[in-house]
Amino acid sequence: MADVSSSPPERALRYVAARCVGPALDPTLPVTLNFHPDRQVGGRTVIEALADDGRYLSQFATAISNGGLTAHPGGDRWRWESRMFGGAYDDADPHERPVYGALDHRRRPGGGAARFGSSYLLLTDATLARCTFCYPDSVFAPTSFGVAATCDLTDLADADTPADPLDHYVEAHVHGPVRLDRDVTALVLDASYRGSPVETASRRLPCPVRWHPGFRLDVADLRRNAAYRGPRYAELGARIAVHGRLTPRIIGDAARTGRHDPQDLKRVWHYLARFGPPASDSNSARSAGLHEHPTRVRHEDSVRGDPPVQRRQPVPEPFDGEPGHRPDHLAQEHDHRGDVEELHP
Repeated sequence: MADVSSSPPERALRYVAARCVGPALDPTLPVTLNFHPDRQVGGRTVIEALADDGRYLSQFATAISNGGLTAHPGGDRWRWESRMFGGAYDDADPHERPVYGALDHRRRPGGGAARFGSSYLLLTDATLARCTFCYPDSVFAPTSFGVAATCDLTDLADADTPADPLDHYVEAHVHGPVRLDRDVTALVLDASYRGSPVETASRRLPCPVRWHPGFRLDVADLRRNAAYRGPRYAELGARIAVHGRLTPRIIGDAARTGRHDPQDLKRVWHYLARFGPPASDSNSARSAGLHEHPTRVRHEDSVRGDPPVQRRQPVPEPFDGEPGHRPDHLAQEHDHRGDVEELHP
């Protein structure tokens, strides 16, 4: 008989908790939600929408994705969530669905899952208690799961060498609303957005804004690694580069021209995320195999015209109320990111 004694998030957390092994997680481990702040969402950029609405939800609520739109009854994402969460969300309102991020146990300046974007929301320590985790990414139908109280996934991930190093993260699912005025310690932006409309919009958020050193990739290094996604995408990156270099802002500018297929630019971003991480990420990237060619790629990243698989790039929905001031408890959140710089208004 189905469990209907509590809310969908509570049922999902209970279902996953019963299937976990391992010790409790370090309660200061950060969860990050990576995204591209300058991509367009209904006539606004994502960062503008976050500033306007103050809330962050999944594709089920927004019907917007960086890949295939499978967040609907019977779609891939619907089936994956039904399996992972024991059917807890099968009949739930789309706005109750979890959002996706990563457990950043390596504490990388660029966030836990750069595959999904150059910038990220750093969630509060308190949010960890309503997260579930899996390794590998849910697109691979994982069988290993965790919750804050019981989780061995960081050891599992560290012992693994995935085919594509951009998949080398512990996926996180945040159950319940993610409000910027309550659940976010900081928005962390790529340095390339300094002095841009992204920085201007970020000052309207009800949480602090910080900067990481930035993703950067020279065209020479891009072409040297052309086999990663295929020469077609490496050459597209070379064409849009400015002064022989790619940054997230340059790719975002190219996306807004409307002259390039978003899926092609997504693959250009993958080059930048993999081969041009923030400077202090370089050593950890090499130790994780980020500069070696994969023996295979995930379904959506094939260069042979395969159908796209849904990517989790949650975007915000309107927030039921004006964003408030940052709660006092956020000042007590742990943050060990020495390579991340605070933005001072």
